[in-house]
Amino acid sequence: MDPTDAELVTEVLRGTVASFEPLVQRHSARLFAMARRYARRESEVEDIVQEIWIKAYTRLAGFRGEAPFEHWLMRLAVHTCYDFLRAHQRNRENAFSEITDPDEDWLDRFAADPGTSSHSGSESAAAAKELVDRLLAKLSPPARLVLTLLEIEGRSVKEISQMTGWSVALVKVRAFRARAEMRKQLKKLDLSRYL
Repeated sequence: MDPTDAELVTEVLRGTVASFEPLVQRHSARLFAMARRYARRESEVEDIVQEIWIKAYTRLAGFRGEAPFEHWLMRLAVHTCYDFLRAHQRNRENAFSEITDPDEDWLDRFAADPGTSSHSGSESAAAAKELVDRLLAKLSPPARLVLTLLEIEGRSVKEISQMTGWSVALVKVRAFRARAEMRKQLKKLDLSRYL
């Protein structure tokens, strides 16, 4: 029978460094999925996940076992993703007014006839995801983090509070402000052109 996460953590803390590898294997897929919500380039995603694992290893003694290891790790991951967003806030993507030609072509074709077979459901979904990603990239780091956790990951306000260390009231305030920020960004986009 495979050792539990808590047993592996205990072994690592006792000096059996090789016991850290099964933890990495068990939880990396989820960390990569989370990091992809905050970074666009795969190299950035890899850097974020690597940073999470470095922090997890160096802070392993701080894991008290009061909650599952995965919860402790995901909280660390949320903080690392938030740090990434804040560090990269100055390097924002192009404005909506600078949407690339392929995006405009898709939007123009879709606006002309949304029911044609020239754009499959997967193409429509991919383009919609791209626009959502661009919109999220325009938001402040707290707004992007709270909307991603709340709307995309489907986390509750209480879960977000536990993961971020913010109070429940602060999560609600940040969610309210994030939605207002998103509405402001949407107004900058001429939606009538694409609907």
